[in-house]
Amino acid sequence: MKEYEWILEEKYVLITGATNGIGLAAAEALAARGANIGIIARNQGRAEEISKQLKKQTSKPIKVDIFIADLSSQRAIRQVAQQILERFPRIDILVNNAGALFDNFQMTDEGVEMTWALNHLAPFLLTSLLLDRLRESDSARVINTSSHGYKMVKSGLDFDNINSEYLYKGIKKLMGGPTLRYAQTKLANILFTSELARRLERTNITVHCFDPGLVASNFNQNNGRMAKATMAVMKLFSRTPEEGADTLIWLAEKKDVSGLNGQYCADRRLRELTEVATDKEMAKRLWKISEEQVGLSQK
Repeated sequence: MKEYEWILEEKYVLITGATNGIGLAAAEALAARGANIGIIARNQGRAEEISKQLKKQTSKPIKVDIFIADLSSQRAIRQVAQQILERFPRIDILVNNAGALFDNFQMTDEGVEMTWALNHLAPFLLTSLLLDRLRESDSARVINTSSHGYKMVKSGLDFDNINSEYLYKGIKKLMGGPTLRYAQTKLANILFTSELARRLERTNITVHCFDPGLVASNFNQNNGRMAKATMAVMKLFSRTPEEGADTLIWLAEKKDVSGLNGQYCADRRLRELTEVATDKEMAKRLWKISEEQVGLSQK
């Protein structure tokens, strides 16, 4: 164990999106370090396969817990959060990694555009509901998966059109509207990270986000043949999931992360953000609107 590393053995790590790609690579690495893992997934069978895989690959006696939830549903998030609160007195690390890009406009049962619901509101709501458990750790961390794709957003978030239907229509869709929508959610991840860190100053919880880079995974496989073909070509130039998860693991095991609180990292380094991603007033407004969308009382 290097002296700069935080000992992860017997720590409890809760991960979304851990059944493939970056999330799975992170779960494997953390389990190998002796951490107990909680997986939040949609597919029970796949989650059980991963549970067996994690236990088999390490000689350490770890626990792997499975929680089933569709994270695009606020109702499901509340249900799974309640299950977690009832079972565990402490969470040391929460990794908000699940995400997707939807090529066609879809709405959730709560009336929220699907990409926004899954990529932004899910980590916002889940983290908010689990904060009390994170406070029970000596030194808790929230790690959010973002993307350098956020740079596509040049003028900030359009709060007057929060569902962004126009990006999925006509010429705007043909010009990459759904991809821009994904980029908006990745900007939201960064703004959420900085605002949550500000609100948790002088507490035991630090908050971080990172860019995994272009990773060869099952991402964007839900959008038809053209998307699959595009991703197949991109995989030729992509990182492995293990390489993509490297900065996440670094943030999880780095002993002192106080200087990285509220910050954006890539390749194990602090990275400079665009001006729009450092807009504190935008971050505060995003927080307020997110509270309204998920029905949390404002503080």
